[in-house]
Amino acid sequence: MDQPVIKVGILLNQESANFTLHGKFRLNDQKTIRQLTDEKLIVTVKGGGICLHKDGSVIAEANQMRFIPLKEDKSKFEIENVIIGIDFHWEQREKEVFQGNLLVINKNGKISLINEIPVEKYLQSVISSEMNAESPYEYLKAHSIISRSWLLAQLDESRNGKVKEHNFIETNKVRIKWYDREDHEDFDVCADDHCQRYQGITKIRDNNAVKAVKDTAGWVLKYSGQICDTRYSKCCGGFSEEFQNVWQNTYIPYLQSVYDHNTPIINSIISEKDAVDFINSPPEAYCNTKDSDLLSTILLDYDQKTADFFRWKIKIKQLALSTLLKLKTGIDFGEIISLTPIERGKSGRIIKLKITGTKKEFIIGKELEIRRALSEKHLYSSAFTVEPVYNVNRTIPSLFILHGAGWGHGVGFCQIGGAVMASKGKKFEEILYHYFTGAQLEKIY
Repeated sequence: MDQPVIKVGILLNQESANFTLHGKFRLNDQKTIRQLTDEKLIVTVKGGGICLHKDGSVIAEANQMRFIPLKEDKSKFEIENVIIGIDFHWEQREKEVFQGNLLVINKNGKISLINEIPVEKYLQSVISSEMNAESPYEYLKAHSIISRSWLLAQLDESRNGKVKEHNFIETNKVRIKWYDREDHEDFDVCADDHCQRYQGITKIRDNNAVKAVKDTAGWVLKYSGQICDTRYSKCCGGFSEEFQNVWQNTYIPYLQSVYDHNTPIINSIISEKDAVDFINSPPEAYCNTKDSDLLSTILLDYDQKTADFFRWKIKIKQLALSTLLKLKTGIDFGEIISLTPIERGKSGRIIKLKITGTKKEFIIGKELEIRRALSEKHLYSSAFTVEPVYNVNRTIPSLFILHGAGWGHGVGFCQIGGAVMASKGKKFEEILYHYFTGAQLEKIY
């Protein structure tokens, strides 16, 4: 097979958007074809169509517009106010630069900017956007294969018409739901953490990222003849989690729970006591590192602000917690009496959490629903234990302390753990086989 060309949603559902063309582009607006060179432009909504503005004047109108570079490697476009880290604690806006085609569409009276680009060019950006391109080279190769496998698995699923099951549970006592990548109607993947971080050529400052993608071009992980859905997160916290404990109730053999070291100290976290012991007594693990020099080569600038990724602690006062839960769940619990883990996955991540208040008792899950309910953005993970603090002569806690482990859902590849493995001399094959049980490497193009 040849490498696919994919569509990536960059800036979505806007009233207007500003961008600059660097180099020569051909504009195909379905009415005319014209050449634009080094132009600063604005697109706005007009009814069901789009207006293209230059220097305060409208120079084109169409239902959609496609800007095609005449010299692929020399022409690029720059988009302003791209939102990254949407709904996460590092959310911010950036000016980002891209190669390939720029497609502008009007969908339901809102403008979206979409990048059309070959898979391998896309991956060069992902490897630089997800982690620092100065990371150990074997790690960059491993991540190239993981990102390619994940993407092609999603394309196979979408293009073959597979429908995701959303067998959510919602009663007056329980809410169990999860948040997987949705099939996008107008593009294949979005550019943010919801799919994979893709920030164009903005973050490509080191040729190692480009070389790692080229050296692994066409390589994927497969299991039983199918491309693996290679999930990954920043830090597993010592144990990776199983797929069905985070998303659909489907057991995936290559996404088993793995202890993040050569010699497991335990096989899984079974009881609440195990969870407390594991989280409160940080074990030896690849992702348990405080090596600031190594972390500065692994993590991007805004990720380095999160220093407590392996073990973390937050304190939430009673009023803040009851207010937050009412806002996030839509339920008035009154004062919060307890937060009780009902079910945990093998990594210690809570799958079901019982919230008991003076007015209401309710169970929520899975892990991201829990993380969203207990934080203005997201908790680092749902692997935490709960310590209530009481004032004198009070039966209701005045404060809750959450002691937590890891950063992200924890399924599949642990990014920090994989980078540490590479820094210790592990080859990319060994890193991949450590996290994806039973998977095999195969070159498909």
